[in-house]
Amino acid sequence: MEEHNTSSLKAIRLYNSSETECAFETGIIATQIKIDVSYFFGQTKVDDYEKVPHPAPRKQYVVTLKGKLRFKVSDGSTFIVEPGIILIAEDTLGAGHSWEIIDGDQWERIYIPLNAGNDNHFTKD
Repeated sequence: MEEHNTSSLKAIRLYNSSETECAFETGIIATQIKIDVSYFFGQTKVDDYEKVPHPAPRKQYVVTLKGKLRFKVSDGSTFIVEPGIILIAEDTLGAGHSWEIIDGDQWERIYIPLNAGNDNHFTKD
């Protein structure tokens, strides 16, 4: 991932490359912008769901507070998510993605669902 300036956050976007496959791309989200969301919620639970490929339940930002994870997409490609990298989960169709914790045994995160039709503010590298 390229260096970013202080007016942006590193981001990785999961998206559907077809109706059954997902892929990812790296980029940034600008800071100091208004994001149209209705609510957010946190989660700390980790279970067997992580290793089973699954689509995102909705388009959402996933903000990691604690933990380091390896995500895997349809073609077997992987990427790392850890605090400081915002995940944009938009792969709502098909088999989806899987993940595993690679450092520690906890993943503390905040989900911020995007309101339908709204911009995710993602800029690809």
